[in-house]
Amino acid sequence: MFCSRKKSLEVERIVKANDREYNEKFLYKDNRIHTSKYSILTFLPINLFEQFQRVANAYFLFLLILQLIPEISSLTWFTTIVPLVLVVTMTAVKDATDDYFRHKSDNQVNNRQSEVLIDSNQDQSSAPYMKVLKKLQNEKWMNVKVGDIIKLENNQFVAADLLLLSSSEPHGLCYIETAELDGETNLKVRHALSVTSELGADISRLAKFDGIVVCEAPNNKLDKFTGVLSWNGSKHSLNNEKIILRGCVLRNTSWCFGMVIFAGPDTKLMQNSGKTKFKRTSIDRLMNTLVLWIFGFLICLGTILAIGNSIWENQVGDQFRTFLFSNEREKNSVFSGFLTFWSYIIILNTVVPISLYVSVEVIRLGHSYFINWDRKMYYSRKATPAEARTTTLNEELGQIEYVFSDKTGTLTQNIMTFKKCSINGRIYGEVCDDWGQKTDMTKKKETMGFSVSPQADRTFQFFDHHLMESIELGDPKVHEFLRLLALCHTVMSEENSAGELIYQVQSPDEGALVTAAKNLGFIFKSRTPETITIEELGTLVTYQLLAFLDFNNFRKRMSVIVRNPEGQIKLYSKGADTILFERLHPSNEDLLTLTSDHLSEFAGEGLRTLAIAYRDLDDKYFREWHKMLEDANTTTDERDERIAGLYEEIERDLMLLGATAVEDKLQDGVIETVTSLSLANIKIWVLTGDKQETAINIGYACNMLTDDMNDVFIIAGNTATEVREELRKAKENLFGRNRSFSNGHVVFEKKQSLELDSVVEETVTGDYALIINGHSLAYALESDVKNDLLELACMCKTVVCCRVTPLQKAQVVELVKKYRNAVTLAIGDGANDVSMIKSAHIGVGISGQEGLQAVLASDYSFAQFRYLQRLLLVHGRWSYVRMCKFLCYFFYKNFAFTLVHFWFGFFCGFSAQTVYDQWFITLFNIVYTSLPVLAMGIFDQDVSDQNSMDYPQLYKPGQLNLLFNKSEFFICMAHGVYTSLALFFIPYGAFHNMAGEDGRHTADYQSFAVTTATSLVIVVSVQIALDTSYWTVINHVFIWGSIATYFSILFTMHSNDIFGIFPNQFPFVGNARHSLTQKCIWLVILLTTVASVMPVVAFRFLKVDLFPTLSDQIRQWQKAQKKARPLRTRKPQTRRSSSRRSGYAFAHQEGYGELITSGKNMRAKNPPPMSGLEKTLYNSTSWIENLCKKTTDTVSSFSQDKTVKL
Repeated sequence: MFCSRKKSLEVERIVKANDREYNEKFLYKDNRIHTSKYSILTFLPINLFEQFQRVANAYFLFLLILQLIPEISSLTWFTTIVPLVLVVTMTAVKDATDDYFRHKSDNQVNNRQSEVLIDSNQDQSSAPYMKVLKKLQNEKWMNVKVGDIIKLENNQFVAADLLLLSSSEPHGLCYIETAELDGETNLKVRHALSVTSELGADISRLAKFDGIVVCEAPNNKLDKFTGVLSWNGSKHSLNNEKIILRGCVLRNTSWCFGMVIFAGPDTKLMQNSGKTKFKRTSIDRLMNTLVLWIFGFLICLGTILAIGNSIWENQVGDQFRTFLFSNEREKNSVFSGFLTFWSYIIILNTVVPISLYVSVEVIRLGHSYFINWDRKMYYSRKATPAEARTTTLNEELGQIEYVFSDKTGTLTQNIMTFKKCSINGRIYGEVCDDWGQKTDMTKKKETMGFSVSPQADRTFQFFDHHLMESIELGDPKVHEFLRLLALCHTVMSEENSAGELIYQVQSPDEGALVTAAKNLGFIFKSRTPETITIEELGTLVTYQLLAFLDFNNFRKRMSVIVRNPEGQIKLYSKGADTILFERLHPSNEDLLTLTSDHLSEFAGEGLRTLAIAYRDLDDKYFREWHKMLEDANTTTDERDERIAGLYEEIERDLMLLGATAVEDKLQDGVIETVTSLSLANIKIWVLTGDKQETAINIGYACNMLTDDMNDVFIIAGNTATEVREELRKAKENLFGRNRSFSNGHVVFEKKQSLELDSVVEETVTGDYALIINGHSLAYALESDVKNDLLELACMCKTVVCCRVTPLQKAQVVELVKKYRNAVTLAIGDGANDVSMIKSAHIGVGISGQEGLQAVLASDYSFAQFRYLQRLLLVHGRWSYVRMCKFLCYFFYKNFAFTLVHFWFGFFCGFSAQTVYDQWFITLFNIVYTSLPVLAMGIFDQDVSDQNSMDYPQLYKPGQLNLLFNKSEFFICMAHGVYTSLALFFIPYGAFHNMAGEDGRHTADYQSFAVTTATSLVIVVSVQIALDTSYWTVINHVFIWGSIATYFSILFTMHSNDIFGIFPNQFPFVGNARHSLTQKCIWLVILLTTVASVMPVVAFRFLKVDLFPTLSDQIRQWQKAQKKARPLRTRKPQTRRSSSRRSGYAFAHQEGYGELITSGKNMRAKNPPPMSGLEKTLYNSTSWIENLCKKTTDTVSSFSQDKTVKL
């Protein structure tokens, strides 16, 4: 029955409004989301399956089974099962805790409330004859079904993917913010079909709405939607501009109604989220390989000893069988060797004890708490600490090579401020000290306010009083400049109930410019389709709006033509300096040179610039031009081209006024963090949904892009052929300046060696950057081109991918992971970053202004981008160094401990007899040596945290994986083998024919076992003391306390009292007291310790003295500076003072000019009569189509709330 109802692959979706029964037959998913991995029923089997995928766990399970066979087991089974259960339980508890928080976050989202139009008597199933009434009721998001009609209110999140039916705005318009989807915080317009917008907020009419939508199946394409609405016998085409996606926020719209098309996992947001992946560190993967190697090594040792046992039984053992019982006489030597093989596998398994994995988990947990407790990563403004949301990836933080960062909300604050301007050749906004030198504006306490404007925003900060003086003196150029800012825009204004002026801004740049003009005395008050009213220094002035020449990405400028009260016609224009400067009147040459220098200075400071110009128009000329524009608007052939030509004609011979400089505010410390990470050889790639100019501007502001770079490659092809050709030319340009290759490029394959990578990178001299657009990236990620893209990108110092979708972000991360074999980190703050956060080895979420989706999907989270520097260079590096030292020491001590059994086998007839007491074998890794190595693994520091930040080059060994790799493992193994030889043969040689002080023979098995065990404990304790770089009280207590604990337990277990209670369990009665009171025994222990440790001491002394590493040098410097530490000098600010590039960046969307002049977004009871131009635009059906067609030309960041309260 269940299988028969299993949903088949969906090809198209059919949804009927207000009819749950009809829609249920299609088995559509409800609106409940699941980001968790387990349920109560599936947790145990899935978690155990995942845990036993770890080779070590499977290995220990196999050993446990062997120990349950009495014929071959020389150790009791509880020595393995107890630690194995402990490890599995600890990991299961940790995984369950992590998944609990995922369930908790899912429940928080699923239990959000929305107003849904549902049957008011739906529970009265006993009365089907009653008339069904529908009313708005609060319903949990998880109970929303496909086909339901939902009411949204201003500033609410959208619960599901909706078809917009009606709204509070004229003509069914609504404004949404899509930051959660694409990172863009500018407002976008959606509009309802005219037939459904008439439904308004009439609940009875909405309840009767029974339209049927046939549309595409669920997919992850954010910018496309195709479908048809059938209602009242007619069909209406649907596109992306009729759809509001889950994750959007309704802005500047009182209410709207929508019909659910996709719910829960089918929504485009969730389709882009990616799957939660099981992440493992490179050390974990290496450990799996090493465990297999060690198991192979044990098989070799076991085989050698088994062969030795067969030979010994055949040649020597026969001589002893006469004395055995009858059932032991016919023992087969081959079978004896077979049993001995398995016995030695059990005895020698302590090379990799299960306690290793217990210790690893404890150390990782300790490192996670250090991150959580770090006060230097605590953001006091929001009371947000750093949080390690997983405990299994800490050491991976010390090996990062590539950082993939979002821009909006991650690098920037989502706030734009008016910083400087150039008017008539003079810069305003700079602050000079008493000697005329420029100073940092942020250090100036006195901000500028304009007393004439009572509505001035007191939060507006501008530091140059000379501008206010120019305004008060009536400088005509300054007045014209500010007048232009107040007139040339698409901002809408309205007054709230308190009489405060509210600006509704479509783009953040315009909000900053209009707000600046308002605070400087030129206040934009209101507009109609025909007029713009501003308040100029306290006087209301109304301008007649004659034409609006809208912005687009090709024109890169916006113009308005107005008639002032004196009857003069003026054209005001703002746009990219590279565009406007070409259209200036020749008389502006001197001012052009001066303004260009100012723009270069602004661009050098990372500010977003616009050039400002105007033109006086003759009345007769304008009427002729206006007549041609009306004709162009009514034509059907080449309409857009003709209009663009007329715009070009009138936007010439402009008079330059100056330029504006707006700051897209970076988060605190971004520049320093980027610089520091670059010095640590970490490459930062910016993956953003913003457009190219904005992304490049931020790249320069962050110093990821610099004017000193040899070249910046821009890939913007619209076809696969164009992209391939652009990549080829860029590679020829890059490699042509360096060493050329025989085939012109290097083919990257999955199993490419790192040596080849380094050879290629060394051939590139100089700094390069790569900029690539999303549509070009789609072609570049194809199989035949992606190798070229990856090679070029990896040769560049900086890579910026703009206009990319969430899925493309994940694809870029996967590309680098797959072909570069490098450790990657992705950092972002919005839902559009979730897929790349899940794809990267390490995902970091910033708890910013775009919600918590990124945080919930991340491995680590904090509030500011600058904390990434400390997370990687301090916590990441320390975790990696500590874990590597821990593993090296652990393998060393266990090889030394275990291989003594191997050497002893040659002297005990290969009988699988253990050297040590069984209790010593059980307690060695659990009690005697566990705490010292934990203390080193948790607390050790080679250099201080401040020096780790001051010397980013210390991070490079982790990237190159120098501290623990296969060669380091073999060195540890050789060290352990040498120590085991000293531990066995020095006591063995000393005990040969040795007598005690009392003349008695001391060369018995038990005395030899005690001497060897005591030597081992002392040797490994001295060795860890040599390995420890940072001593704390805990280290001293654990190391010397472990030795004391060993002797306490030793004398207790060898006492007469314990033997009297458990005679079979403690056979070494009195031996410790007898052996350790002999001076010769202590001499043997001392000789063994010196022989084991001195070669290591000598080697390390010579290495530090002759070939010191940077870490060694800094550690020596730290010791020398303990008493008198000089003041630390920090790196100076690295901002440039000037730049030759254009700093143009303007976040705006084409189509708003037509929207304003048509009046369709204005609430007017009695709209005034319209001029011919406005009638043409109003009656044309193309205005909204043009707006919707170009909604993807937009972009950047402003504050979270798009309404600016003045």
